[in-house]
Amino acid sequence: MSGDLIRIGLVSISDRASTGGYEDQGIPALKEWFGNALTSPWETEERLIPDEQAIIEQTLVELCDEAGCSLVLTTGGTGPAPRDVTPEATMAVMDKLMPGFGEQMRQISLNFVPTAILSRQVAVIRGSTLIINLPGQPKSIKETLEGARNKAGELIAEGIFAAVPYCIDLMGGPYMTTNEAVTRAWRPKHAIRPE
Repeated sequence: MSGDLIRIGLVSISDRASTGGYEDQGIPALKEWFGNALTSPWETEERLIPDEQAIIEQTLVELCDEAGCSLVLTTGGTGPAPRDVTPEATMAVMDKLMPGFGEQMRQISLNFVPTAILSRQVAVIRGSTLIINLPGQPKSIKETLEGARNKAGELIAEGIFAAVPYCIDLMGGPYMTTNEAVTRAWRPKHAIRPE
């Protein structure tokens, strides 16, 4: 293993799952993905919460300011339904908006479904933490992080995670390394540490 330990906050936002009426799939999907994707050490802080803006805001603040997460990923609550308030909660706690992440997530998803334009996912920085809203379905989570491939297996839309490690570098966070077979950690040459 190489790289520094990174603490990752995983937040699944679902009224049904948070009350036990539905088994959460977001956090298990993310943990499995990180198990395959990261070669540097990592640990998670996990939260399963309802679609309540005040609770989402409180949870994000806690993971950023108290739990010391360098990266926080949310799943769920990004559509146009009345109870979907994850983007509003995320923007309410931000210091900086990172619009490129949301643009690329929708671009990736448009390779699979025309309803990708209904997604309102955002990414922001709070202090020294990058917060990214992901889709709720495990298949969509994987596609968004890794990117879209054609039938021949060639990458046709870069996944958002390729930009995450360097973003965290620029914020002064831990140096993350990845399994290139899953996703690359793109950095300019001057920012790459020797093995």
